[in-house]
Amino acid sequence: MNFLASTGQLRAGLIRSALICVPLVLLLGTLSGTLSGTNAEGAWFAALEKPDAYPPPAAFGIVWGVLYALMGMALALVISAYGARGRGLAIIAFAVQLAVNLAWSPIFFGAHRMSWALVDILLLDVAIVVTMVLFARVRPVAAWLLAPYLVWVLFASYLNWAILQKNPDLDGIQVPVAVQRIEF
Repeated sequence: MNFLASTGQLRAGLIRSALICVPLVLLLGTLSGTLSGTNAEGAWFAALEKPDAYPPPAAFGIVWGVLYALMGMALALVISAYGARGRGLAIIAFAVQLAVNLAWSPIFFGAHRMSWALVDILLLDVAIVVTMVLFARVRPVAAWLLAPYLVWVLFASYLNWAILQKNPDLDGIQVPVAVQRIEF
C-alpha cells in the first residue's frame, strides 16, 4: 500500500493553500492600512518632514501589494509541506511576524506614535529573520520569497527612524480634523 502523496496531489495541495493564503495576506495588509487611516495626504502625515530617500507615495501600494503576495505564497509553500519537521513552528512564526507587521500602520498612522512604531518595526525586522530561518528548514524557496520583504522592511525601518528624527515634536500629536462650515 502506497502512503506517499503523488506529485499531482502535492501540487493540488499547494494550489489550494496559495488560493487561500495569497488573498488572505493581501486582504489583511489592505485592511490594516485602510482601517488605520494610512494616507499620504492626511494632515498629520503631510506635516511631517521626510528624508531625501522617501519614495513617491504611489510606490508604497505597489510594493506592499507585491510583498503581501510573495508572503502569502511563501506561507502556502510551508503549509502545503505536510509532515515536514518544523512546519508548525514556522507557521506560528509567520503568524507572529504578520501580526507585528499589521500593527505598524495603526500605531504610526492611526495613533501617530512614531517612536512606538519604530519599536514595532524593529521587532518586525527580527521576526522576519526568524520566520525566514524557520521557513528555510521546511522549504528553502519559501524563505527566499521573504527576502524582498525583509529588504523593504529594513528600508522602512530607516524611514521610520529618519522621520522620527526630523519630527520629534510631532510624535503622538493628534492633528484636529478641519471642520467645514455649511452655509445655507
